[in-house]
Amino acid sequence: MRVLLAAAVSLVAAVVSAAGAAPRTQTLYSRASGTISAFAQDGGIIAWFTPKARGCNAVHVKQLDNPLRADLPTQGNSHNVTCRWNVGRSLVSLAIAGDKPNLLWALHENSPLEFDYLVGAGVRDRRERRFQQLAHTGRGAGLWLGGVAGDGSTLVYGVTSVDYEDEAGCLAGTDTCALKIVQQGGGVYRVIDGQKLKLIPGTSAAVAVAASGRRIAYVEADSIAKDGKPVAGADLPIEVVDAVTGRRISSITPQGTPVAVALSTHVLATLERTPLGLRLAWYAPGTGSPSGSVPVAISGCMT
Repeated sequence: MRVLLAAAVSLVAAVVSAAGAAPRTQTLYSRASGTISAFAQDGGIIAWFTPKARGCNAVHVKQLDNPLRADLPTQGNSHNVTCRWNVGRSLVSLAIAGDKPNLLWALHENSPLEFDYLVGAGVRDRRERRFQQLAHTGRGAGLWLGGVAGDGSTLVYGVTSVDYEDEAGCLAGTDTCALKIVQQGGGVYRVIDGQKLKLIPGTSAAVAVAASGRRIAYVEADSIAKDGKPVAGADLPIEVVDAVTGRRISSITPQGTPVAVALSTHVLATLERTPLGLRLAWYAPGTGSPSGSVPVAISGCMT
């Protein structure tokens, strides 16, 4: 999973290289200390999640062009979910919409059920907001998180809902307990003003999301793996839609199975698994037209 995240971050560098500019590393902030479990950036604002063995976990927000910094969420008379969460080795998903700014993060738990707790806060109002719990059984039935993303005023996350084809037959032992993807509960949800949720009209079950301004791109869930996890396929398009109205902007046909996606004003980039190996591919988000691709060699395991 860590290799996958590193590969997703490299999407932007690959696109820059394709445009003829040499990628380079830039230090954004050098005073952060301790473990960083998640990182996000929107323009000149960065944020990172730090777990603490003592005291409270926190999300730190920093403006790059001045010394202003905020720590989220605010602690009241009693500790909130973020403060006391046992992060352990679990990765935290973090997204920031920098216009306000507002932040969204997902805290993962493996037992007694596997679930993701979606919470957030804003720099102007630092109180923790608890948006949704996405839980599923060990076999896979339930709700799965399909990633979080933010840009400008857009803050979104994806959901896939999985259910039994015949739950009664499964419980009675007369059915194979096969699973299916259902539309009820699935789709891409938008966090409005850091306060409430709204399903983006027309969106379907999502296993990955990306955002750029008022546009979002999402990878649809195509099938279910043996462990019950919804996964993408090579046959379904990547949809680019308006984050407010749900209006379709373009449909992108990937060259392989997308395992990560990134979106900017002029480029949609994907990491795709093909019969020949992994490839970085990029497309025009306004039309869906392919712009180029390169093979990628990554050591280690992809999950």
